[in-house]
This record gives sequence, structure tokens and C-alpha cells, in this order.
Amino acid sequence: MHYALKNIPERTNKPRTSGLTMVMDKGLSIRETENLLSVADPYIDIVKLGWATSYVTPNLPEKLAVYRKSGIPVYFGGTLFEAFVVRQQFDDYRKVLDKFDMTFVEVSDGSLEIPHDEKCRFIETLVKDGRTVLSEVGSKDAEKIIAPYKWIAMMKSELQAGAWKVIAEAREAGNVGIFRGTGEVRSGLVDEILTQIEAEQIIWEAPLKAQQTWFVKLCGSNVNLGNIAPQEVIPLETLRLGLRSDTFHHFLNLS
Repeated sequence: MHYALKNIPERTNKPRTSGLTMVMDKGLSIRETENLLSVADPYIDIVKLGWATSYVTPNLPEKLAVYRKSGIPVYFGGTLFEAFVVRQQFDDYRKVLDKFDMTFVEVSDGSLEIPHDEKCRFIETLVKDGRTVLSEVGSKDAEKIIAPYKWIAMMKSELQAGAWKVIAEAREAGNVGIFRGTGEVRSGLVDEILTQIEAEQIIWEAPLKAQQTWFVKLCGSNVNLGNIAPQEVIPLETLRLGLRSDTFHHFLNLS
């Protein structure tokens, strides 16, 4: 940092297992990717190429190389996984992962209903392939409300199947899953999940500032947050450190 300030919360260092910032790349150009990393590299832990954008992204290998040069893992969005599964092409998907040397992979069922046992078998297979699996829990359908005990049971099963982290669904708009349609946190759901699942094992999708603030205040500066827009990486880091009005007073009593 450029100067000293007291009462700044301690942040974990890369490579992190907690305090992760997962960035949603919805179609950055190679130049935009380079520009992003020139200022935000220290604060980006993982990048998701949103839903199936990798299918239509020009110069995909070159773009992946930019992230990899910085040592940042990249993975394809879970919707692409679902697009292969619904077409009975799971083995083809594994070949795509091999083709692009993807060591991280997302398994989700937000758009496609997959029997949970089958979803866990997909996780197990991909782990056996030597991949790091992020498993997303929750539906992209705003009308589908999942009871807290089901969230917990699914998260437990998917972690037991070998998932490195479970992702709590919110979409890029932050208005489904762990959030209401207004973007308000379903706080009772989050509280119940945290009684059974360690916070370090969860990445909370939180694209909006108010949502990020809520989780930082609840879980601390080293909460795992996902679906962060590229232009919000630096602002999020200031939220984590109590250097933005929303969390300004939260960390001032640190001893």
C-alpha cells in the first residue's frame, strides 16, 4: 500500500482460500483484460467467463493466456456445462476442458433440472479428471424458492463429492437465489446456511455494492464474493478494508 493507516483489517494473501474475489468476465477484449489486470491483479483470485460467452468469444486461447500469465485461474460459466449436459454431451465437454487446458470447472443446475445424485456424480468425475470444481447451488428461476434445509443438504453433498467451493446462486443481476427480486439479501437463509457450512467453503455471488457490504459486515473482510464486475474489483477491496463510507466505521475498533 502507498501509505500507512491504523485499524485496517488484515487481508489474506494470494493464493487465497478465503477472502476470494471471483470476477465475472462477460466479454472483455484482450486489451480490456490487460488493462484490468494492470490495476486489479492483486485483488482478483478467480475469473469466470460468464455463462456460455466462451462459445462466441474471439481469440479465446489468447485471452486465457493473459489471465494465466498473471496466475489467475479461469473457468467457463456453469451454463455452458448445462448446455452440454442437456444435449447428452458431457464427455464432449470434458474434451473441451482438455482442449483449453481448463483446470477449474463449474458444475451447476441453475437453468437445467439435474437429479442431485447425478450432479454429484458429475462433480466426482471431474475431480477424478484432476480438476478443481466449483459447484453452484440455487436456481436462476426467481419463482423457484429452495428451502434452507435443502440448500444445506445440497451444499454438504456437493462438498462431499469433491467440490472445492460451493457457489451460492444470485445471477449477474443479484436478484435470485440468496437474494429477493429486489436485490435484498435473504438473511434468514444465509444465517441458516452458516450454521452448517463453513463460510470459507462458500462463494457468495454478490454483484451489487449493498450486497457486498452486507456480507463484509456479516463475515468480515475475508468473505468469499463472486460475480464481481471488472470495474468493481478495486471498489470492493476498499469495502473490505473499511475505506468506503459503507464500511467506514465497521473496522475502526480493531485493536
